[in-house]
Amino acid sequence: MHGGDLDAARKLFPSAPESFVDLSTGINPHPYPIPPLDPQVFARLPEPAALNHLADRAAAAYGAPSGENVVPASGGQILVTLTAGLVPPGRATILGPTYAEHARAALLAGHQVETVCTLEPLSEADLAIVVNPNNPDGTVFCAAELFAVAERLTARDGLLIVDEAFMDVSSGAESLISFVERGNVVVLRSFGKFFGLAGLRLSFALASRGLVARLSAALGPWPVSGSALTIGTAALSDQDWIAETRLSLAMSAQRLDGLLDGAGLERLGGTSLFSLVRVPDAPQLFDRLGRAGIFVRRFADEPEWLRFSLPGAEPEWQRLEVALRS
Repeated sequence: MHGGDLDAARKLFPSAPESFVDLSTGINPHPYPIPPLDPQVFARLPEPAALNHLADRAAAAYGAPSGENVVPASGGQILVTLTAGLVPPGRATILGPTYAEHARAALLAGHQVETVCTLEPLSEADLAIVVNPNNPDGTVFCAAELFAVAERLTARDGLLIVDEAFMDVSSGAESLISFVERGNVVVLRSFGKFFGLAGLRLSFALASRGLVARLSAALGPWPVSGSALTIGTAALSDQDWIAETRLSLAMSAQRLDGLLDGAGLERLGGTSLFSLVRVPDAPQLFDRLGRAGIFVRRFADEPEWLRFSLPGAEPEWQRLEVALRS
């Protein structure tokens, strides 16, 4: 089960109080304020110039060489699928445990998929995939280590995909975006998580100009809606909001960790948007929280793990605190 599926939560816990406190997603609960939109944004096809402007804003915000290294798309899922097909079917090696959609996309692209727990085997792959910071434990790999993997892949004509969906919460010092022009590195960035607008469906692939051309051709002429172009451009240009949000999320993450520690839960890691814990009776805790109307992320392959994202309004914090104390 993916996070954010409240229909599934209501089926699991039909007697839970409404509305649910959804802590399953890892999305900023305080979204970017949407600017006023001209109705023509919805009435006309998006202009190429607007797409190019968004790419330029994303390049500046993320530290890419130029807008020509940016591919905007309607959500990260399509980019996960397309980037897995950038190399011929071969051996795909994924650093895990991590976000399961990368393995699924690699299988669909015809690769033989292997999950490993250290960086070293990635260098022997045709397609190597790392999530940085990792989801769900928040592990951050230094850029130098990942660049070394990319260097070793060169001899095999291999490709390194780095999914940086949760990198926005930090300064981005360990991002590999500055290396994308070398040709065998693709970095994925999610707009919706940090900016709290997951329903807008906007993400970016950052890569060399050659790979950008291939991805853009696969996506076609209108890869992003007019509303996403307008809102994304405004948000990525708003450096004051970005800086203030990083600070506020860090403070909220400290508060969340304090609640989890106070409940005696073993924290395994996280980011400013979520915290992962290990609990011997995780199924029972998941059930108790669910019956209290609090939905957290569980993991079929790791039955002792639960992931908590940030509550939003103060009543949500209070409901979580009461449920954990019970």
